[in-house]
Amino acid sequence: MSDGSDSAAAAPWRATVLTLYPEMFPGPLGLSLSGDALARGAWCLEPRQIREHGLGRHRNVDDTPAGGGAGMVLRCDVLGPAIDAASPEGDLRPRLLMSPRGKPLTQARVRALSEGPGAVIVCGRFEGVDERVIEGRGLEEVSIGDYILSGGEIGALVLIDACVRLLPGVMGKHESGVEESFEGGLLEYPHYTRPREWEGRAIPDVLMGGNHAAIARWRHEQSLVLTRARRPDLLAEEAP
Repeated sequence: MSDGSDSAAAAPWRATVLTLYPEMFPGPLGLSLSGDALARGAWCLEPRQIREHGLGRHRNVDDTPAGGGAGMVLRCDVLGPAIDAASPEGDLRPRLLMSPRGKPLTQARVRALSEGPGAVIVCGRFEGVDERVIEGRGLEEVSIGDYILSGGEIGALVLIDACVRLLPGVMGKHESGVEESFEGGLLEYPHYTRPREWEGRAIPDVLMGGNHAAIARWRHEQSLVLTRARRPDLLAEEAP
C-alpha cells in the first residue's frame, strides 16, 4: 500500500500568479512547448486577482506613498491577505516579487526553481508595493533586466517560460536544456543547418566532417569567442 509519497513526488510544477490583470495569462505560455505541457498537465498555472482582496465597495488596492511623491503604492493590507490565500501555511513554493530592484534572474536560479514544486509570483504595479509586505511575507525580489515595465506580468511570463521549458518531457531532448547560453557560464556557440551554402556563406567544414571531438572543441572555442566579445562579465565571474 502506498504511503502517498509517490503521488506527492508526481505533483506537477505549479505557478500561482498574483496580478491585477489575470487575463494576461496564460498568454504566450498557452502556445508552443509550454502550452502543450500545460494542456498535458505537466505544469499548472493559477492566475489570481489581487483586487478580490481590495478594500471597500470599489475594491481599492493602492494608496498614495507615505512621505509624498508621484504614483500609487499597492497596500500591504491588500497584498498580504492575497498572498496568504494563494500560499497558505505549508506551501513550500518560494514567493517571488517581480521587481526592477531585485536580484537579476539567471539560468542557475531558473534551473533551481524548475527543480522545485513551483513558485508564487507577485506582479507589482504603480510605484511598487508596501515594503512591509515584502518583509512580512518573505518575498524574494527578482529582476529580468535593468529597465522598467508597466508591471510585473511580463516578467512573470518570462520567468515561468524559462522554468517550464526545463521540466522533464517539455523539450524533445535533454541536451536541448544543457547545451545553451549561460548553462556552462558561456554564451552558446553558433548553429547552422541546410542548405550547406547560402548567399556565399558556407557551413564551417568542421561541422560536416563527422569528427565529434573536433566539433566539440570548435563549439567550445566559438562559445569563448562570443562570450569575450559580448559578455566578458561572464568570464570575469569565473575568474578566481
